[in-house]
Amino acid sequence: MKTPAKAGILGWPVTHSRSPLIHDYWLKTHSIDGSYEKLPATSEDFERVVMGLVAAGYAGANVTAPHKEAAFELADVADTNAARLRAANLLVFKGGDIHAANTDGYGFLQSLRGGADEPEIDKSWSTNPVALLGAGGASRAIIGALVDAGVPELRISNRTMEKIDTLRFLCEGTPTNISAVPWDDRATMLEGCGLLVNTTSLGMSGQPALDMSLENLPDFAAVFDIVYAPLETPLLKAAKLRGLRTIDGLSMLLYQAVPSFSAWFGVAPAVTPELRRLVVTNLEEKS
Repeated sequence: MKTPAKAGILGWPVTHSRSPLIHDYWLKTHSIDGSYEKLPATSEDFERVVMGLVAAGYAGANVTAPHKEAAFELADVADTNAARLRAANLLVFKGGDIHAANTDGYGFLQSLRGGADEPEIDKSWSTNPVALLGAGGASRAIIGALVDAGVPELRISNRTMEKIDTLRFLCEGTPTNISAVPWDDRATMLEGCGLLVNTTSLGMSGQPALDMSLENLPDFAAVFDIVYAPLETPLLKAAKLRGLRTIDGLSMLLYQAVPSFSAWFGVAPAVTPELRRLVVTNLEEKS
């Protein structure tokens, strides 16, 4: 009798993660005998918990804050993205080895390309400068994806300017140029940009709103906020008032989960309007 495949999400905390909801939906949709659970692990316990999962026969795990760098370091094998970013959000256990991958960039680009309730945006984002807010862990995979997409210039604004310099290696050997913009001047960097991306926690439930004028953004630009609680942040509301195309963080969350499910359970799942509505309903109930 075949043993049910098991996976989960490692993080601290993981209480509010919607990943189990997403993977449970796909397991039921494809009639797969498997499970996906929340796996709380502190930084001190991370390695012990991972090795315990390997010993217990888990297929693998997703990894969220604050463990993505530790997950990469623990892996025996890493894919190109994880190696470049030195961070992993996906672990696959096979043949006694821990394989690491990073699907965040994939999720970001798929969101731009359109899918469930998200029509594809104008391609001008890839041929014009892109403005990016924040230089923390969440920005790495997005910068890598934008570089891969051939964006000519990344204008990055962060409260701590020195942090931007630590991201320049992602553009080495590519045509993409990084420009560092002081936080107080962030609105001025929007001129001519085809896309604005917020990778900070500003606008998230319980956090201050992102105070920023969008008047310098061209009419063809799109605005992407990786925050998904609330689904419509003050930044996205302001963009809609301008008539700009918007993409919320839920799209990225859904799409980054696709390669993980495929790696563990052997089926390529679809991001459907039904799945999106399921998670939106859950977000609204918990808000």
